[in-house]
Amino acid sequence: MRPSTLALAALLSTTALAAHAQTPADPLHVYGPGGPAPAMREAAKAYEARTGRAVAVVAGPTPQWLDQAKADGDLIFSGSETMMTDFVSALEGRIRAEAVEPLYLRTASILVRPGNPNGIGGLEDLFQPGRRVLVVNGAGQNGLWEDMAGRTGDIAKVRALRRNIVVYARNSAEARQAWIDGPTLDAWIIWGIWQVANPDLADVVEVEEPYRIYRDAGAVVTETGRQDADAQPFLEFLKSDEGAAIFARWGWRTGQP
Repeated sequence: MRPSTLALAALLSTTALAAHAQTPADPLHVYGPGGPAPAMREAAKAYEARTGRAVAVVAGPTPQWLDQAKADGDLIFSGSETMMTDFVSALEGRIRAEAVEPLYLRTASILVRPGNPNGIGGLEDLFQPGRRVLVVNGAGQNGLWEDMAGRTGDIAKVRALRRNIVVYARNSAEARQAWIDGPTLDAWIIWGIWQVANPDLADVVEVEEPYRIYRDAGAVVTETGRQDADAQPFLEFLKSDEGAAIFARWGWRTGQP
């Protein structure tokens, strides 16, 4: 259940008073992957507007921010449960697995060239010979394409899709660049939120059932963040109705089906 409006208002009011003791150079430090970043940054701005406390969101491939997060991270967010489990290990005791809060779900989708010139209608079209497909194998998408193709228990579909995959990117940022650099790529299997953040780069085709896969973004306050008056309230704000509305604008599923 999301925090009630009154409870959240009281929490943020208390936080606003504490924020006056913070200096402008002392923001809350938040780290995570690029996929949830647009929603997280909008939420950070909204939280600052309500409380006066700045929230600095640093996002991208993990190696770019991991060392700094070990030094000053107050809150870590992820792009999937497997990713968060990796963060628990990589951050070496700075976050607790039992404290992780799953937030919202995102749907695996197919991105196609603007106007969908190849008429791709769903995943079954990517089983057809001659398709050129880009996937991400890492960064919360480990095995995503395999899970999708294998949902019906038919190994022929896994074989067919694998034959058509021509680029295996290590993360979503690398995949985005490959899509830009490789105009002969027909389809890109990734989370649909990437099209919301890059509407001029691709159109989105929904993955049909029974192939549709969901994974969530989660967040957790670090051991350092437990000493900061704003870390837990910011997490509560992310879980609130206002936080949910922000994530929904960026393509996340925030309620019941």
